[in-house]
Amino acid sequence: MANPAPASTTGGLSITEHRLANGLRVVLSEDHLTPVAAVCLWYDVGSRHEVEGRTGLAHLFEHLMFQGSANVSGNGHFELIQGAGGSLNGTTSFERTNYFETMPAHQLELALWLEADRMGSLLAALDQTSLDNQRDVVKNERRQRYDNVPYGTAFEKLTAMSYPEGHPYHHTPIGSMADLDAADLADAQAFFTTYYAPNNAVLSVVGDIDPEETLRWVEKYFGSIPSHDGKPEPRDGSLPPVAGEELRLTVREEVPSRALMAAYRLPHDGTREADAADLALTVLGSGESSRLYNRLVRRDRLAVTAGFGLLRLAGAPSLGWLDVKTSGDATIEDVEAAVDDELARFAAEGPTPEELERAQAQIEREWLDRLQTVSGRADELCRYAVLFGDPGLVNTALSRVMEVTAEEVRAIAAERVRPDNRAVLVYEPVHPEAVASDASDDAANSEGGAA
Repeated sequence: MANPAPASTTGGLSITEHRLANGLRVVLSEDHLTPVAAVCLWYDVGSRHEVEGRTGLAHLFEHLMFQGSANVSGNGHFELIQGAGGSLNGTTSFERTNYFETMPAHQLELALWLEADRMGSLLAALDQTSLDNQRDVVKNERRQRYDNVPYGTAFEKLTAMSYPEGHPYHHTPIGSMADLDAADLADAQAFFTTYYAPNNAVLSVVGDIDPEETLRWVEKYFGSIPSHDGKPEPRDGSLPPVAGEELRLTVREEVPSRALMAAYRLPHDGTREADAADLALTVLGSGESSRLYNRLVRRDRLAVTAGFGLLRLAGAPSLGWLDVKTSGDATIEDVEAAVDDELARFAAEGPTPEELERAQAQIEREWLDRLQTVSGRADELCRYAVLFGDPGLVNTALSRVMEVTAEEVRAIAAERVRPDNRAVLVYEPVHPEAVASDASDDAANSEGGAA
């Protein structure tokens, strides 16, 4: 085992880093406040690493990792963790796949052994039956969460519009039905061998731990897993800062109301400009005190919901995500005119001191809520280690947001949050008369109740 890096001395979380001979990066943070420990394992693989014709493999593997390994059969991973009083899950994004457990502290060794067993021996249990089983699970998930719900494919459509054909972020992690059907056992085996290697992962352990004992367990269970050096470099995800044109798509579907959605090309995560953009979108569209909510919902009564948030991405431009559902028979033209009026006013004036203070307080509260749990801390340590190379950045993340000025917030909005830098998705109901009728009924019921 390589010598550990010194503990963080910059305040905040206590952090020590270690690296095994096989390349596994280990980040520990000791905290004895509660008798629990969190294990988080990030693999540096997401949908951006997939190739055309084989999308969805990263997400498919998130499911396959719970289907048994050399020493754990079937659903045993869930059964053992939950039987020991713990909780667990995994998620997939454009940029990573992660797996995590929160355990009673005295059961930490079990979680480490289970993670190591599937990292080192999943291929021993991966067969055509388990592949077909989990492929069907993922396809059903796609039907339930994307294809068969109102507005379900909006994210997929706007992502494809925002990142051009051939861009590594052009497709979303769920993948396509055709590509899921096309994947065979050899594809799955090659994907695992390439990406599920210790030198392509970061393991964090946070909570009521003995660091020396934890490292002994990590070395014992992970140390013999061989590294793999065949991982290709991810494709370049860079794009010009401003798209230079508006892209627009209108979709007619069975949806409960008209909707205006848009994605704006914003700075990469990890930059001061991204923090400024986050503050701008918080003022504009986060919560019922935001400008867009006050204008569209409260004042003009054109919408029932209006939100604006930031999807932070490190390997490609982030996306500012606008989502407005119309009220009654309000037209998309009226909604869009009101949105653009508010955005133009913000670009010219920027946030008031009160708005900036409120936005910073909101982000601070969300961040502290995130770090309140051992699982949240473990995940953030992995995030900063995998995406930015330094888990210690977790201790300065909030202060960087607090240092952003009102002028920086205004400037990034003026530069990026504008019509020629967005993809627009409009939903029109298949039966608009039903929407108008429902709106009339709602209005009548509201009037009757008030009387």
